[in-house]
Amino acid sequence: MSGIIAQNTLDNSGLIKSPEGGGAWNFISKQTASSSATIDFTSGIDSTYREYLFTFNNIHPETDETQFMFQTDTGTNTSYNQTITSTYFRSKHNEADGGTGVEYKGEQDQAQGTSFQKIAINLGTDNDQSASGYLHIFNPSSSTFVKHFIALTNTYRAEDLNEQGFTAGYVNTTTALTRVQFKMSSGDIDAGDICLYGITT
Repeated sequence: MSGIIAQNTLDNSGLIKSPEGGGAWNFISKQTASSSATIDFTSGIDSTYREYLFTFNNIHPETDETQFMFQTDTGTNTSYNQTITSTYFRSKHNEADGGTGVEYKGEQDQAQGTSFQKIAINLGTDNDQSASGYLHIFNPSSSTFVKHFIALTNTYRAEDLNEQGFTAGYVNTTTALTRVQFKMSSGDIDAGDICLYGITT
């Protein structure tokens, strides 16, 4: 792109190029579910990047009306029980055009909880039902700050309903996070893939 648009920001031309070397998605790894109890990322999360992003593509559950969740851990620990404070709200619309709305869902939150954090709820097991989206974790290697996260998912739910879920919060530790695990609240992850990227800032 160099030679077409000069490097600039806040330019009134309407054509903005990111600063050199900034904003790139750097692929780290991909895992594909096949009747998987969990999907674990145990490497690739370190001080190389200040931001990490997981993308979910057509996550399909084995069990109807189950929840897609994540937790984190530190070092080589595998308890996946870090303390989380979070919030969740959603927008929804069903296929019959009879159920719509935007609402806060307090039952999906945690207040200094150590459970897995729900990021997509009531997934359906019909062949065409799944959830897709992303989880963005900020500065997991910091030894000073808690670890903020934002998740956005779109789910074709078991009730033939579209739901966009907005989850955000923080992992309340100043110890570096080194691993992330994904699973369903019940049954396996039947299909789908999760990719991990490091974001160059």
